[in-house]
Amino acid sequence: MDDVVRQAMAKWPNVPHCFGWLKLDARGHWRMRDERAQHLDLPGDKIAHPALLGFINRNYTHDEEGRWYFQNGPQRVYVDLELTPHIVRTDPAAGFITQTGATLEAISQSWMTQEGQLVLASETLVAALDDRDAAAVLATLTVAGRAASDEEIMEWLDGSDAAALIFPHGGNELPLQHIGADELAGKFGFVAQPRATP
Repeated sequence: MDDVVRQAMAKWPNVPHCFGWLKLDARGHWRMRDERAQHLDLPGDKIAHPALLGFINRNYTHDEEGRWYFQNGPQRVYVDLELTPHIVRTDPAAGFITQTGATLEAISQSWMTQEGQLVLASETLVAALDDRDAAAVLATLTVAGRAASDEEIMEWLDGSDAAALIFPHGGNELPLQHIGADELAGKFGFVAQPRATP
């Protein structure tokens, strides 16, 4: 967390939290949502300013209830999550990089939704894969030690367990597990749409 943020929190400890104005989309973009976007359930405007993105990424964390936010000076700006608290992209050197620039290391489990969204978890992070990288990652899946065919992947997505899909990563072979997109928040203990407690 930035020192300037810590100083502001100490100086103004009782600033009201902000809800609904910031969203993390399924591709790892931060989106600003004004009242109109919130009312019409629109995604909002993609934030592109490098300094602002860096500030959000450095000060992104969660509270004890599993609500993710970024600390904007003395104010918590809670984040609506389209999928998971982190979104990863593939990186030739690091493997998987989150939207904040952190490396997703020591992946221990993998899931896929019926829509084909890959979800990866380490001991401390859960992240969905940016769909633009899905084709390359799905091509690495195996069945019984060989590359999984498109037909086997489609059958698996339809709920068949005839072919046990494996996600190979870092020398480990992780069994791919089924999960519904609507189950992600409950499974991983995060709040997808944090709102103020009445």
